[in-house]
Amino acid sequence: MRGEIQFPNRVNDLFKIYFPIIQGGMVWASGWKLASAVSNCGGLGLIGAGSMKPDLLREHIRKCKNATDKPFGVNIPLLREDSDELVKVTIEEGVKIVFTSAGNPAKYIELLKNSGIIVVHVVANLKQALKSEVVGCDAIVAEGVEAGGHNGVDEIPLEDLIRELVGNVKIPIIAAGGIANKSGIEKAISLGAEGVQIGTLFAASVESSAHVNYKNAIVNAGDNDTTLIFKDIGLTRGIKNPFTQKALELETKLASKEELISLLGKKRERLGIFEGNTEEGILEAGTGVGSITKIKSVKEIFEELTK
Repeated sequence: MRGEIQFPNRVNDLFKIYFPIIQGGMVWASGWKLASAVSNCGGLGLIGAGSMKPDLLREHIRKCKNATDKPFGVNIPLLREDSDELVKVTIEEGVKIVFTSAGNPAKYIELLKNSGIIVVHVVANLKQALKSEVVGCDAIVAEGVEAGGHNGVDEIPLEDLIRELVGNVKIPIIAAGGIANKSGIEKAISLGAEGVQIGTLFAASVESSAHVNYKNAIVNAGDNDTTLIFKDIGLTRGIKNPFTQKALELETKLASKEELISLLGKKRERLGIFEGNTEEGILEAGTGVGSITKIKSVKEIFEELTK
């Protein structure tokens, strides 16, 4: 088929995909167009439910089914107040792969597994990984501090995290955080991961539902142009801009959680990613931005990652 690289195949077998490349379920960027394009190229596309109401998620699932006959999944952040409804819609629409994050995977594991769904949980340390395995998750995403968006407060680099998990967990490990090219995939595999999850690279793709201003911000960013903010209220990595500068200045002054929450507000991610306000929005991105130099189609991206 495509490509010459031979990958470990537990992840391929689990999801019934050709390449063990999973597209991150990113808020405001991962709609049905992106998910179906990734799945059609032999990877696993994920619809990002974190920025969707239940009815909109249902619409995206149905459109994704019409656009691909390949496996795809849904990413559900468990901290969402309406996570019950998002899970319900996912089950009703017959999706068979769910990635969960930002919460306890035990919350819905029985319901999901009884519905014949493969469950994968995003972890940032060994404790979370072991808990995910014990409750019955089929695989884990090991997300290093290099990842864009919300991050683990322990700030463990991906390489160290994978080394810690390999040998301690029996279920497949999918590496995530700062991976944006072929060499990043090869390194993760060499460390013992059996697949990779890639976010920022796909967020800047043609099929991404993100605003072109956000995509251009990724393309124009250098390898030192991301920063971590809001460690006390939800560690987040994004591209440096006037808003992140304000956040860092407040944190330097030891601002209270209330002050930080007030600055953050409720729609900073939408403002930056979906509406394209590159000054006052959060432009979530991982440390791999420096190697992303052009807005490309998903097909072009896969050709480069797998040739």
